[in-house]
Amino acid sequence: MPKPQEASANHWGVLLLAHGAPDRLEDVPEFLLHVRSGRKLPDHVVQEITHRYALIGGGSPLLKWTRKQAEALAARLSCPVYVGMRNWNPFIAEAVAQAVQEDVLNLVVICLAPQNSRTSVGLYRRVLEESIAQTGADLRVDFIESWHDQPLLVQALAEKLRAGLARAEEAAGGRVPVILTAHSVPEKTVAAGDPYDRQVKETAAKVATAAGVELWRFAYQSQGMTADPWLGPKVELEIDALAEEGHRHVFVAPIGFLCDHVEILYDVDILFRNHARERGVTLWRSESLNDSPQLIEALASIASQHRRLCSPA
Repeated sequence: MPKPQEASANHWGVLLLAHGAPDRLEDVPEFLLHVRSGRKLPDHVVQEITHRYALIGGGSPLLKWTRKQAEALAARLSCPVYVGMRNWNPFIAEAVAQAVQEDVLNLVVICLAPQNSRTSVGLYRRVLEESIAQTGADLRVDFIESWHDQPLLVQALAEKLRAGLARAEEAAGGRVPVILTAHSVPEKTVAAGDPYDRQVKETAAKVATAAGVELWRFAYQSQGMTADPWLGPKVELEIDALAEEGHRHVFVAPIGFLCDHVEILYDVDILFRNHARERGVTLWRSESLNDSPQLIEALASIASQHRRLCSPA
């Protein structure tokens, strides 16, 4: 991304970090090797994941939305904003190298995973530090550990929830219960002191309060295909419970995700919707933030605050 002229005097920039995802079906096997640090998954698992990407159009829109977020943020801040992915192109090392090449000296780093877990944010940070070390550059970094309770983020998620729920309740002719969701992590991660479970539940409670929603519950989605137990309760079990209580509509608000990708377009739109339909329940969901102005304002607020901390006096 070209560097705006105004940024040159300050030598500062922003780096957005994300998980990464393939945008072509033929790249899924190699992508999964990156996710697993070179350890192969069974063929049937690779085939299932490839099938899921096929069902959402042949690839993930994650990079498209992340680039749009970066472009909007760069325009808002008048500084260079880079995109680095842990598991796919453009990799974090490429983004760091570009920032160094463009004479950036001070870098505010924001993970596009607002809640802190060592399975996501922790891994991003490790790769970032390794990438900076490889350049040998004296790069001053302010790494944002978490922003799960950032007021503008909460407001943005609440607005999407409120608008979508209003449409659902109008169609249903009455109140619709809400399930707020976030990506699950292995139970052992939280048992070891990871703050993720606490932070996602804080986000959920703040979003529900800001949206004025009283009839809600929280559940985890997108559990991994491993033998280790992952955090629950699962979304499917919450749908079952609501169906048994007599509800015929449910609204899902994925508050742990910032844009559309496979966990939204497949897990929610296909898997959970089909599961609900089999139980006589119609499932609705919040629109993703994607490149919404509210999300960009939240990112800009974080970057502007930490720019002052990051830059030398």
